Amino acid sequence: MTRALERRRATFLRGHRAETLALLFLLLKGYRPLARRYAAAGGEIDLIVMRGDTIAFVEVKARRAMDDALSAITATKRQRFSRAVRSWLSRNQWAEGKTWRADALFIAPRRWPQHIISAFELEIA
Repeated sequence: MTRALERRRATFLRGHRAETLALLFLLLKGYRPLARRYAAAGGEIDLIVMRGDTIAFVEVKARRAMDDALSAITATKRQRFSRAVRSWLSRNQWAEGKTWRADALFIAPRRWPQHIISAFELEIA
């Protein structure tokens, strides 16, 4: 296996573990999972969870340092994320009357996960 392939695999596994940890963290906070790794319209949503009348579309970022995780959600990522949200909403009409928001959950070694509620604006219109 080449080094590049090994690196990609390690990154994929680290991301998958981070998403699992993020989901467990959100479950402890009272959220109910609706979807995981939803991909459509050229974008991906790591987790879709619900608590009460609020649906949170969650971007999970795992980095070696928390500061790196905080700066990892770029404008391009937000646009792709919003496209995937629009796609999910079009397929789930029951969610029309709910409150929607884009959250971020940052994971770094030896740190508590950091959950940012309404981390960025969804581009729904």
